[in-house]
Amino acid sequence: MYLARLVIFLQCAELYTQERVFTFNKVEIKAQPSVKVKNGASLSIVCHADISKSTDFQLMHNFTILKNGKLVFTAVSDKEDARYEIAMAKSSDTGDYECTVEADRKKKSSNDLHVWVTGMTKPILTAEKKEVLEGENVKLRCELPEEEPPLYFFFRKIKMNSTPKEKFVYEAYRNFSVVTFSVEEGDNILQFDCFGRRNVKLEYENSEYSNRTLVTVREPFIKPTLTAKPSSTITEGDRIQFECSTVVAQMHDIEIILQKNKTILSSVRDEKLLKYSAVATLEDSGEYLCKVEQGRASKTTKLDVVVSELFAKPILTASMNKLDENKELTLNCSISGFREANFSILRKNSNGDIQLKSSSYLRVRVNVNDTGSYICRAEVKGIIKESKPVRINVYAPVSKPTLSVVSGLPEVVLGKPLKLICRSVMGTPPITFTFYKGKAVKKIVTNDTYAMFLDENVKQNDQRGYKCDAGNNHSSGVKTSNILNITVIDGEVEDGSETAFLCSVKEGSWPIHFRIFRKTDHEDLIFETSENADRIIWHKKAMTREDTGTYYCVASNRANVDVKSHPITIRVVLAVWQKGLIAAFVLISIAGAVTLTLWWFLCKKKKAKGPSMEMSGSALAPNLTNEKLTRQHNDGDYYSGSGYIEDNENHMKSTDESKGPDLESAEVEYTEVDVSTLDPHRAPVQKGTETVYSEIRKANNDAVENRHSRIQGHPDAT
Repeated sequence: MYLARLVIFLQCAELYTQERVFTFNKVEIKAQPSVKVKNGASLSIVCHADISKSTDFQLMHNFTILKNGKLVFTAVSDKEDARYEIAMAKSSDTGDYECTVEADRKKKSSNDLHVWVTGMTKPILTAEKKEVLEGENVKLRCELPEEEPPLYFFFRKIKMNSTPKEKFVYEAYRNFSVVTFSVEEGDNILQFDCFGRRNVKLEYENSEYSNRTLVTVREPFIKPTLTAKPSSTITEGDRIQFECSTVVAQMHDIEIILQKNKTILSSVRDEKLLKYSAVATLEDSGEYLCKVEQGRASKTTKLDVVVSELFAKPILTASMNKLDENKELTLNCSISGFREANFSILRKNSNGDIQLKSSSYLRVRVNVNDTGSYICRAEVKGIIKESKPVRINVYAPVSKPTLSVVSGLPEVVLGKPLKLICRSVMGTPPITFTFYKGKAVKKIVTNDTYAMFLDENVKQNDQRGYKCDAGNNHSSGVKTSNILNITVIDGEVEDGSETAFLCSVKEGSWPIHFRIFRKTDHEDLIFETSENADRIIWHKKAMTREDTGTYYCVASNRANVDVKSHPITIRVVLAVWQKGLIAAFVLISIAGAVTLTLWWFLCKKKKAKGPSMEMSGSALAPNLTNEKLTRQHNDGDYYSGSGYIEDNENHMKSTDESKGPDLESAEVEYTEVDVSTLDPHRAPVQKGTETVYSEIRKANNDAVENRHSRIQGHPDAT
């Protein structure tokens, strides 16, 4: 029986459960009358649940409405709608609304609905004080009680006949803001107001302006009075006195300042009057300012002062501005239209001007040390004025200049640059140097004691004589150097000629090991020797076409440091007699061909006219028996072998004499291997050039026996 009842109950329960099935189709949220309403209007937020049921049964719903994620409304009802009523909407009701419905453990939410209540409430402005002093601050508070942050606050300070000053404050977490405005000089009756601003969906909305708050300003002291005695227009030399005064309410921490062009002349504290006096000068003309300060308050008064000139600046004149040493110089100082003054003449100096004479007139015999700037000073009634400086230049004559080659050797390789230096030991700078090549002016340089000239590309047919002039403003005029003759060294030698190779160093401890190399496809050591000398000469008896190549020399001593010369390329060309022989052979061949052709023509003509005709003619045979092939001598470019010895007696040196420093300490500035013949007119060269110098010279057979006796007689050794 009980079992039957249980079965019936379970079946009834199953039928009851099947009859109460429901589902949420959707949940919607709406704003009435609109999603955008004005401030103060009524607003309803309606939540609607769309539900499907298996049968018509009663279902209780839990409604929840959120604004910006915060709960604002809840209700329980068996109806499918719930209404959140706002009688007077405020701007703070603006936001995103969402509705959620829950029934019988089922829940569903609506989409977000943005509602905008336009218009903001009027802000409230209050001031901390209604009356302030100049220099104090006014503290203001602006509040939007019905608005929600974040908010923007704008404050305005309004003054008569001026543009309002505005301040801006952003408040992220409160609906009010506080600012301060300073009360400045000239402020008397001030008005302040404010307004608010908010950001709604990237759109700005402003409130109306708040009530205006009135603040009155009192002066802590009056504007100062500035006077000049005896007048604001005076003459330099007179004493002028300034007075600056004010009236102050409270004598506490007050300061009076007198200034001109931002320079403070005088100041006093906790006093109502400032006095300042001085002897007036022209520089005292201008605008003066008296300033009174107390706390942050300040007031100023300005006064223009004009100082008339008592006398003009003195004028210094000189009898001459440029003169020779030992000449007489006269300086005279004067004031236009004024005579009564105390004069003095001084010479300018970096450590202080030097007074020469307390007078308006100075006569002196000068030397080069008197070159400089001179001034004149005049004093009247304590006023001192200076003249413009006058420049005096005293000149000593230049000495005869010396012209030399920078490398130290009076020669240059053909096609290479030649660098000359012209020096004048004596003479007042600046000195003007003029370089000549032959008679042509090549360069003019103004310098102190020397000048340089670069002849960039010396050619075979160039003028070899160089000279230079030196001159300054001395009346003696210019001085001219001796003529410097330059030897042009050519890199060509004739086939079969004897050639001398000279390798030299500037200095170094003996013995010195010399090596001469020839470089073609590979480097060949062609000569080496060790000598107690600073140079060696090696003779190549007969040059051939196979000797064409690049030559250089290397020198070393016990320091085991190799010093290498500059290389020079030697080209072996045909000798003059070889060229003449070839020319003669060509001419003979041409003459023979012409003779043979003429003979053939005459024979043919004779056969044509008959056997009685005889051919007469003369063969052209050049007479070469009296003809000689001679070698042309060029004194300008080449040296004969025997002419290399300039003065064997003067150039010989003993190996026991003092020797130079070690070769390892020598600084090589110029190294070169040159080719030339020997010139009997070659000038000696000053020793001391820092060089490793190699030279190749053509030599005559009659000079061979004297080669080694001339090692110290080379121009580099003089």
